Amino acid sequence: MDTADKKRLLRSMLLARRFEERCYEAYVERRIGGFLHLYPGQEACAHGVMEAARPGHDYVITGYRDHVHAILAGADPKKVMAELFGKEGGSSKGRGGSMHIFDVENRFMGGYALVGGPFPLAAGMAKTLKLKGGDEIAICFLGDAANNQGTFHESMNMAALWDLPVLYVCENNLYGIGTRIDRSTAVTDQYQRVCGYGIEADQVDGQDVETVHEAAHKAVEHVRSGKGPYFLELLTYRYRGHSMSDSNAYREKEEERRWSTRDPIITLRDRLIEAGELTEDDYKAMDTEILDYLENEVVPYAEQSPEPDPAEVERYTLAENDPYVKGGAR
Repeated sequence: MDTADKKRLLRSMLLARRFEERCYEAYVERRIGGFLHLYPGQEACAHGVMEAARPGHDYVITGYRDHVHAILAGADPKKVMAELFGKEGGSSKGRGGSMHIFDVENRFMGGYALVGGPFPLAAGMAKTLKLKGGDEIAICFLGDAANNQGTFHESMNMAALWDLPVLYVCENNLYGIGTRIDRSTAVTDQYQRVCGYGIEADQVDGQDVETVHEAAHKAVEHVRSGKGPYFLELLTYRYRGHSMSDSNAYREKEEERRWSTRDPIITLRDRLIEAGELTEDDYKAMDTEILDYLENEVVPYAEQSPEPDPAEVERYTLAENDPYVKGGAR
């Protein structure tokens, strides 16, 4: 990546951080309801991978910590925020909320609340892509705790058996809700768990966006060239609790302090400053511009977007398209 790429990624990661922090504030203000899982600390993961992929061309699916992935796939931040507010102008017209951001036009196939659910869905998308031909791939992001679901092993087996064009990205933040990985998982190095299926895999530092991009570029090219699935483990850390209902009391303060010194945004910022490619004033101006954008465009759009019409409560349901339901037959 050249200097322009790095600056663009720095701005994008900072936007992601400020977007999520604004979501936190809106939740406290009771303008966002339901569950809310935030992404601060893990920005280098999604950014490094999506920089190596082709957003809008490749298909992307993830779990419930999905806001940033959707935006990187091409979703409008204003529509994502409106979805969190439960408004008609949201990406899912206010029906899905935080855990169900969708943008089919940009081939972001959703966030899913079911832990492990996206594994087989990504395999299914990849199977379709292989049958159709072309060079699109499926990319599935999920956390480390999801790998203990049976769907993980079933999907890895199918992906390897059929040489599917799917990239599985494990954002290993060390915790499944409040349970540390070494208390729930026999093999803590997640990339090793796919060796039994003959799947190419790698483990890298998920706090350095350049390192992630380099590893993701290799992984994407492997999958896109027809060599079969790939599993990429990114070692990262979430700075907040699992969700807004999580007090985060189970983690040691020393552990949190240690990971805070490896902030992906600060790491890239300092690297650019040390290379003479960015100044402190440049960074402050970038931050101010992002905060202005959020306060003057993103949040107002969400606030002013209309509430969903109660008369359309049954619209967009599966039963709406079922001729048996329409005809009254069973």
